[in-house]
Amino acid sequence: MDRLKEIIAGIQPTDAKARDEAWKNWDSLCKPLRGLGWLEEVVVQIAGIYGDAHPHPDKRAVVIMGADNGVVKEGVTQTDSSVTMQVLENMGNDLSTACIMSHLAGCTMVPVNIGGLKDGVHPKIRNCVVRYGTGNIAEGPAMTREECVQAILTGVDTVRDLKAEGYDLIVTGEMGIGNTTTSSACAAVLFDQAPEVVTGRGAGLSTEGLNKKVRAIERAIEVNHPDKTDAIDVISKVGGLDIAGMVGCYLGAAYYHLPILIDGFISAISAYLAGMLSKTAKEYMIPTHGSAEPAAKLAMEHLGMQAPIQAGMHLGEGTGAIMGLSLIDQGLNVYYHVATWDGAHVEAYTHQK
Repeated sequence: MDRLKEIIAGIQPTDAKARDEAWKNWDSLCKPLRGLGWLEEVVVQIAGIYGDAHPHPDKRAVVIMGADNGVVKEGVTQTDSSVTMQVLENMGNDLSTACIMSHLAGCTMVPVNIGGLKDGVHPKIRNCVVRYGTGNIAEGPAMTREECVQAILTGVDTVRDLKAEGYDLIVTGEMGIGNTTTSSACAAVLFDQAPEVVTGRGAGLSTEGLNKKVRAIERAIEVNHPDKTDAIDVISKVGGLDIAGMVGCYLGAAYYHLPILIDGFISAISAYLAGMLSKTAKEYMIPTHGSAEPAAKLAMEHLGMQAPIQAGMHLGEGTGAIMGLSLIDQGLNVYYHVATWDGAHVEAYTHQK
């Protein structure tokens, strides 16, 4: 716990001077001022994160936190837990949806086994198992508080290692059968919502399966009594190892001054929990898309953020955040290549009051 406290204490605000300089650069370009909206804002945000008004987030990693969830025993999913590790193996073999999308976005897939039921086989899988699957939250806590802290630090260390390997932007993603159940449980607790309000069909549940999912979350909250003011208590009692790992990625990105993209519902819940541990860490988080899961909008509202992409996506695995990179790249493309007012022989626009 002492090391986690040190990480949180070491998170500093982003660079206001670099942000101001980036805005001046935008205003020097021959186009309507602020005309590109979010595309301009995100470039300025990344400039502040790097402390450099000329950011180049060229080497990108899609970090997939993979873990299994004991609550699957309650019949809350369409498939069994074996799918978690199979998809991580598929990611190692470049077969998953996120892998295919990452090619176009110039990303490297980094599958991390933080809590699957067994070790990964493919050499691309980073086996960092805190425990082999969580407990069934409908019967007791997902993990101990100590295991939760260890999983968070595993996320921090993953970002540390990736920065040492030359990566300069992190995309969050997850893979874990049953993790929309744990995320919905966290959302119900954190946002004071009834489970049926924040619970969706995940990867394609029937109505009967959805009802089982809601009942499992109700029992989890009743049995575990999570404290909504304590992020670690919430995760350890009704969350998952993938959630804890992503929390660590957010804290690690802030500590090591890297931009980190929020994916969908599970990623947003993890971002909110990280923000509970360090409000300043939110300055390093970049929203990308609004998941179709019921509680996704709530999570973004509580983060105080708006996602630029509303495409009805709810696949997970970092796919929405990978799509967000296309917007960021267009913003950077304009930032570096559009002519200035002088270069285009046009009188400069000015900000009007």
